[in-house]
Amino acid sequence: MSKILIRGARVLGGEPQDVLIDGGTVAATGAGLDAGDAAVVAAEGQVLLPGLVDLHTHLREPGREDSETVLTGTRAAALGGFTAVHAMANTFPVADTAGVVEQVWRLGREHGYCDVQPVGAVTVGLEGKHLAELGAMHDSAAQVRVFSDDGKCVDDAVIMRRALEYVKAFDGVIAQHAQEPRLTEGAQMNEGVVSAELGLGGWPAVAEESIIARDVLLAAHVGSRVHICHLSTAGSVELVRWAKSKGWNVTAEVTPHHLLLTDELVRSYDPVYKVNPPLRTEADVQALRAALADGTIDCVATDHAPHPHEDKDCEWAAAAMGMVGLETALSVVQETMVETGLLDWAGVADRMSFRPARIGRLTGHGRPVSVGEPANLTLVDPAYRGPVDPTGFASRSRNTPYQGRELPGRVTHTFLRGRATVVDGNLA
Repeated sequence: MSKILIRGARVLGGEPQDVLIDGGTVAATGAGLDAGDAAVVAAEGQVLLPGLVDLHTHLREPGREDSETVLTGTRAAALGGFTAVHAMANTFPVADTAGVVEQVWRLGREHGYCDVQPVGAVTVGLEGKHLAELGAMHDSAAQVRVFSDDGKCVDDAVIMRRALEYVKAFDGVIAQHAQEPRLTEGAQMNEGVVSAELGLGGWPAVAEESIIARDVLLAAHVGSRVHICHLSTAGSVELVRWAKSKGWNVTAEVTPHHLLLTDELVRSYDPVYKVNPPLRTEADVQALRAALADGTIDCVATDHAPHPHEDKDCEWAAAAMGMVGLETALSVVQETMVETGLLDWAGVADRMSFRPARIGRLTGHGRPVSVGEPANLTLVDPAYRGPVDPTGFASRSRNTPYQGRELPGRVTHTFLRGRATVVDGNLA
């Protein structure tokens, strides 16, 4: 493997230094390193981060390759600075057996521009009735540690308790899509002033908060790990903060779009803003930002949810829920957290690499930029600012809420174990 010298980068936003990559690992760091026979990447003014890790990505393969594939999804991830993603289980067939998770894992190894770690379903067929093959998926080549019925809530308390008990044996985690189904029947958007004015079915905050309250209590009772997917309300923040104050093993994620966008955008009736959980209020957005800053919310996860054109270019009620997010996540975090002074770049590394890797128990990712560590790295130009153009996305889908919007930051290079997957903002 060829040597690469990254010249003059600000590691985690600190003082400029050089980083030498050799043989897939970081070989040396410091000022004025001799390039020797290494290829040189001029990185003055840029920020070097550990490769980003996404706990929540929908790659759609197998079964919905019209929306995304492992190849296209991981290309999008690499362009966004990610070196590892967790692929959610709501595929066709559902990833509820060792065979399916191994298929996704092997596709990642053979075609991925980043590492793909499958997420196993909690229940058979995501139906919430019977536990899936949790142990078999963990013991498979994929070594599944994260389990989720994301897209659906594990709403049966007994099933949720049994799942928490089961995964405790191998330090697994249940990632819960917190949505009480009876409270969201016919829901189309956040329940509040805007939904009342538009005449759209409201999605109350308590539908999320009631499940979180139940599940943190169950996790404490069992002594197991629970992770809250795409937390979206101020009330949910307080529940997670309370659970953590008790010392319970609870973690949570927030999406970039819930850090930036509000339910006011639904006034346009543009289905690109239809997402699950729904866009909330400005007060919720501010509470989420503060909670991410103080560590109550552990990490940012994209919930990258690609859909074909026809599933979004239709009337609001018929449209699918979800947004693509891998290629814009870091830019949104820079705008909402770095440029507001809520996080520095070391904090971004913590929330988008170190912590998600730790929650997913990934080895080789979320590691310091230090000698001997795997060279999973992301180089970003924070001074860049430009409009989002989805026609240039690597993702197979274009359902971004940021089309035409100016966002800061641009990933210039991504390295996976020392191999460049992105060079000068383009796929290698």
